[in-house]
Formats: sequence, structure tokens, C-alpha cells
Amino acid sequence: MSTKPTDIDAYRLSEQAGFNLRRANQRHVAIFSRLVEGLTPTQFAALARLYEFGALSQNRLGRLTAMDSATIKGVVERLKAKDLVSSRADLSDQRLRLVELSDKGREVFERALGGALDARVETLSPLTEEEARAFEALLAKLV
Repeated sequence: MSTKPTDIDAYRLSEQAGFNLRRANQRHVAIFSRLVEGLTPTQFAALARLYEFGALSQNRLGRLTAMDSATIKGVVERLKAKDLVSSRADLSDQRLRLVELSDKGREVFERALGGALDARVETLSPLTEEEARAFEALLAKLV
């Protein structure tokens, strides 16, 4: 599946994986925003990982949510401002900041979960069930 870099006639933006992945992501974010009030997909992802794993270092939370250190820092700060998480020094390694869900954060996550699941269903609604499973499996192979 190789083309010559100078063959502009072979290039169609609408056929490019990166372009279509970005468009699909934009569609999903719009759906998610409509169905999950008060949280962005990145904020929800951070809450989901904290719900799943418990307290995590901010660095590990970033890795588990596929966010770079600057992005996860901003996400954690916004979640702290909403009183959904707290952070503290790790007693075993003072260089690390542990982030954990607050009681309010746990409640907000549990309430938002249904909307997030509905957003997944609506995002994939143009596909058959079999296509959706295949699509998700193929996406997982790309990361």
C-alpha cells in the first residue's frame, strides 16, 4: 500500500485515516457533550480511571488516559476546582502527587456513566453491531 510522495493525484483528504479519525472524534465529542453534562471526555476519562484503580499518581493517571503531562495537569486542576478529586503528596515518594476521587467525584462519575455509555452507542450508530465490534478492535490495534 505504497504511493509515491509526489503523486498528488493519489491523495484525497477525505480518504485519509487521520482526517477521518479527527472527524469521528469531533462527532463523538459533540455527542458526549450533549449526553454528559458538566464533564469533558478527558475529565470523564480521568474520573473513570480513578474509579477503576483508586488513587493514582498524576503521571500514571496521564499514562492510563493517554494524556501528556501538561494536559493531565490541567484536567486534574479543573476536576479539583469542581471538588471531584483531591491530590496529596505520596507518602512513599514525595516527588509524586497522588490524585483520588472525592465522594462528590464518585457520585458525579456514577451519574455520568449512563450518558457516556449512550454516547458510545450513538457514536457507533451508523455501524451494525458487527461493524462496531470490528471497528473498535481495529482502533485498539492502532494504539
